[in-house]
Parts: sequence; structure tokens; C-alpha cells
Amino acid sequence: MVNNLSKAFDFSVRILAIVSWISAVAFGLYILAFYFTSFILGDLDNWNLGILPGLYDSQNTKSTFGMGLHFAAGGLILVLGSIQLVERIRINYPLWHRWIGRIYIISSLATAIGGLFFIFFKGTVGGLSMDIGFGLYGFLMFISSIMTWKHAVKGDFSKHRRWALRLFVLAIGSWLYRIESALARIILGDFGHTNDFHGVVDMILNFFFYVPNLIILEIYLTRKWQIKNKISYFIFIILIWSFIFSIAFASYFLVIEWWIPNLKKSIG
Repeated sequence: MVNNLSKAFDFSVRILAIVSWISAVAFGLYILAFYFTSFILGDLDNWNLGILPGLYDSQNTKSTFGMGLHFAAGGLILVLGSIQLVERIRINYPLWHRWIGRIYIISSLATAIGGLFFIFFKGTVGGLSMDIGFGLYGFLMFISSIMTWKHAVKGDFSKHRRWALRLFVLAIGSWLYRIESALARIILGDFGHTNDFHGVVDMILNFFFYVPNLIILEIYLTRKWQIKNKISYFIFIILIWSFIFSIAFASYFLVIEWWIPNLKKSIG
């Protein structure tokens, strides 16, 4: 019985990884397509059509540059990130792993710097709480990028792997913020949300898209967890499938309500 549950658990984890990767890559491609298209067509006002308004300010070229850099590099790391976690690629194609890793780290640095640049010169729509939450997020991504690169160059692959996982968890944060925001809107409606993003739920989401993930990762890295009984397997499998359906549902909502309409408006 436990052996069957173990196989079911492994299968559930794989499905979660696949669904998350598809959703994150779709968001990354949307970011690259929508924001790059708006830039090429000279219609940067489209940048304000997303979940977070006020990203483009015609009077503030420095913040526009920062956000443009953040979008371009951020879309790239969402597309490349999961590839680096595939063990078969890492072992059988080490050269690919190294070169994709270099692009990934440089893009992560650019994403962090661009976001911090924007916060410094303009500030977020959500004010101080969002400035702190997103600013800390950018700072942690910057540090994780440097440390991942540092330990790879030194050949300390144990520490490199730890920092690479931290960087990955942070890199998917922009996607998770959209997923969590969509779920909050679907489940809670306007409760805890205001147009200027000063609501209680808004302020929680300023940190929730990366802090819990880092905590869970650190628990995973510092302790060797083993599931030893049927009840634990059942609980984890149920949790994993709740995540799978939540991510799939939120992704569908974002595609239908935000991404496709925004792309059509941009191209049109």
C-alpha cells in the first residue's frame, strides 16, 4: 500500500512540475510578446493594461528603462528556468547546462536591477508596503544570482545547487504573483483589494509570492524529509493536487481574461 502511495506521490509531483512549467513558460512568452510588441509599436501605454497599473510613465524615462529591462529579462528566465532543473540535461549535456546557466544568471541580474531601478526612480503603485516587498524580492534575487555564479566558478557544486534552487524559487516569483493575485480575485473578489493596492490582501501578496517559497525550500535543504506512513502520503498527495488544480484554474483565468485580450489589443 505504501509503495503504491509512493508511486502516486511521485506521479503527482511530476504533474505539478509539468503544469507549473507550462504556466510559467506561457507567462514568460506572454511577457516577451506583449511588452516587446508594445515597445516596438511605440505604444507603451499598453504596459498599464496588466494586473499592476502605472508601469509606464511618459515623464519618467529612467523608470521606463528599468521596467523594460525587467520585462525582457524576466520573460527569459521564466522560459529557461525549468530547463536547468532537468537532471537528464544537466548530466548528459553539461555544456548546454553551463551556457543556459550563464544566460539565466545574467538575465536574473538584469531582472533584479531593472525592478530595483524602477522602484528607486518611480516607486510601485502599492506604495511603501509594495516598495519594501518588491524591493526585498529584487535584492534577494540579485544576491542569489551572484552566489549561484560564484560557487559555480569555484567548483563548489553543492553550494551552487543550493543557491541555484533559491534563485529559481525567486525567479518564478513574478509568475506566482500573477497566479496568487488571480486566485485572490476569483475567490475573494474585491475583498482586501483596492485600486491603489493598499488593501490587506494586496499587502499580504507583496511578500507572499516569494517568502513562503523560500521558507519551504530552506526546510527542504536543511532536513531530509521522509514520508513513512499512509496518512502523510494521502495528505501530501491531496495538497499537491490542490496546487495543480489551483494553478491550472488561475492560469486559464489569466489567459482568457488578461493575456489574450491584452495581446489582441496590443497587436490591433
